[in-house]
Amino acid sequence: MIAQAEPLLELLAPATHAVVMGDLVSSEDTDSVEALHSRFNAAVQWANGEHQPRIVSPLTITLGDEFQGLCVSLQAGLRLVRDLRAWLLMADIDCRFVLGSVRLQTPVNPTQAWNMMGPGLAASRQRLGDKRDGNAYRFELRGEPEVQALMEAVGSGLTAIEDGWTARQRQVVLALRGMVAADLAEQLRMSPQTLYKIRRAGRYDLYERQWAALEAMAARLDRALGLT
Repeated sequence: MIAQAEPLLELLAPATHAVVMGDLVSSEDTDSVEALHSRFNAAVQWANGEHQPRIVSPLTITLGDEFQGLCVSLQAGLRLVRDLRAWLLMADIDCRFVLGSVRLQTPVNPTQAWNMMGPGLAASRQRLGDKRDGNAYRFELRGEPEVQALMEAVGSGLTAIEDGWTARQRQVVLALRGMVAADLAEQLRMSPQTLYKIRRAGRYDLYERQWAALEAMAARLDRALGLT
């Protein structure tokens, strides 16, 4: 499969940026729209600050509960998606994302992700809009349907793991990234044994392996695209 993928990757060569789009799930069902949008705005603002060096057009809320932005590469966009998804899950906000490759035919807007056009943007928007699909992690990779399908399958696995977490499992698994387990146990005032039990129940190791697989594929696509 890998040997056959290289010619197909050449079809992606014109792409110049990675687009990140997101949409809140069932936002109309919230008890307080004002509180939801306050947390949503805070999350988007945080993501723009945290990932600023790798953003070329900042995440911009477009239709109340939707946003979009441009990153320098697919790997950078994927890391933004992971961090923002974690932030929103910790705030008990469900959101779906799409990460796509685009070739702008208009200048980059460095202040707001508006008034830009190019192949890949409309398709990414359409992929995000499929509300029949429960996958929180979607991809739009022009000319690479097999790789797109594989990455979306991994994304569906990540979504299934997240959907199965208890509140405590979600807290532990999302916080473990980048932290020493013993330090987190102390911070959460639990024994290391309890933390590891929660970690196993939350399928932490599988969750991390799936994220590593997505990042490796995004990095490979970036090399083929000439994105950095």
